[in-house]
Amino acid sequence: MSSNHGRTMKAMVYAGGNKVSLETVPYPELRLNVADQQKDCPHGVILKVIATNICGSDLHMARGKTTAQAGILLGHEITGEVIEVGPHVEYIKVGDLVSVPFNVACGKCRNCKMRLTSLCLNSNPKQPGGLLGYVDGGGWQGGQAEYVMIPWADFNLLKIEDKTKAMAKILDISFLSDILPTGHHGAVTAGVQPGSTVLIVGAGPVGMACAASCVHLLGASIVIVADINSARLRHAESLGLKTIDLSKRGVNVVSELKKILGIGEVDCVVECVGFEAKGHGSCCTEDEPNQAINTCLQAVKYGGGIGVPGVYLPAAKKIDDKQAKLGKFTFDYGAAWVKGFAMATGQCPVMKYNYELLQAILADRIPVAKYVNATVVSLDEGPRAYERFAAGEPVKFVLDPHGMIPRTTTTVTSSSSSH
Repeated sequence: MSSNHGRTMKAMVYAGGNKVSLETVPYPELRLNVADQQKDCPHGVILKVIATNICGSDLHMARGKTTAQAGILLGHEITGEVIEVGPHVEYIKVGDLVSVPFNVACGKCRNCKMRLTSLCLNSNPKQPGGLLGYVDGGGWQGGQAEYVMIPWADFNLLKIEDKTKAMAKILDISFLSDILPTGHHGAVTAGVQPGSTVLIVGAGPVGMACAASCVHLLGASIVIVADINSARLRHAESLGLKTIDLSKRGVNVVSELKKILGIGEVDCVVECVGFEAKGHGSCCTEDEPNQAINTCLQAVKYGGGIGVPGVYLPAAKKIDDKQAKLGKFTFDYGAAWVKGFAMATGQCPVMKYNYELLQAILADRIPVAKYVNATVVSLDEGPRAYERFAAGEPVKFVLDPHGMIPRTTTTVTSSSSSH
């Protein structure tokens, strides 16, 4: 197996505290770090990264809200071109254009064979489910970098056959690695179907990708997006979505739903915020980690459904709520039991959806880049993009390490804290 020892590249690195930085790091090798021991990775490939996006989950680490250790190479939303393959790789070839699911999955365990790739039993020694570039994800380095190594390549990678057509839609395709399947998964598990009324809590990229799925693929009748960030809500309104501004003093989600629907409940709710939720009304600058999930509980109809792609962790930092630091959140379980709704949680198993979603993109069925306001920046601009995203700009930043993506810009900014 070839060695790239001594070569370097640029990558976004979690530097500890609430800082990320662009650093020069070793070029990836076809090697695994298993139980702190290095061994060859003959089933892996190395990609030249074409697109690598900044995710709201990355902000949890960048804000110092997780137990992540300094030195993690960030980034789990990756699209790239194969430039090196291990000797055990059979079907992926040099030159292939591929989308990389953020889940790291072996393809051999019981869960992987059931398409539960978000709960792989072999990719993370701490718990089921490996992740690229994320805290407690199994130690896999991320891809906000010029190059990245991906293990179990034949199983993990989604090969895109028509490279010319794909590059013409590369912004939309870049979201196949995470936020489009994640938003879609949230809607599917909430039970969205033709004619459904839907409330999406959180107007960030996952929430907007969820809205795109509800409108363009699943046939929802009315999609409502709720957030405390006025700029993000204006963007949602520009796409024809109904909105609820949760920053207004005295706001009540049931009353707001009555104004829109004539009834204070929806069929399905998708929670796209997670543990960094803020309070509503006059408290929208204060941490209330249980706020988003309890908003869902208030809004869902009796017998309805809630999907929760928003991230919750078993341990968090820099949150005032002592129970939330331990991954425990106050939830009105009595009211929940009486309502008799179904609720689904956890990471999206990307491979359950990404092939079909790719076909929808190529067929012009879902303009997800438009919904999330995709904005391309260079890798050198990465640290500033993190700052802008953390400040609540209604955009999805796509890092372009090699200058292969047409640039887009946005003039919409917001300094408000957001869902």
